[in-house]
Amino acid sequence: MLNTLLFIGGLGAWEIALIMLIVLVFFGAKRIPELARGVGRGIREFKDATSEVRNSIESESKKEDVSTTKKEA
Repeated sequence: MLNTLLFIGGLGAWEIALIMLIVLVFFGAKRIPELARGVGRGIREFKDATSEVRNSIESESKKEDVSTTKKEA
């Protein structure tokens, strides 16, 4: 969420309004909710995948720490 806010922070009100107008013209008012849901799902899947990778790396790191500690003892 913070990364998204930082990205949007670089855009002014006119730029955001122009982007929204272009999306409205290209896709129409009826398809915008569908597009927003698709983008939301994509972002959620990306976040889930990155947290899964992070958790996997952390668990492997903890396993290595435990095995190193046992070897030293």
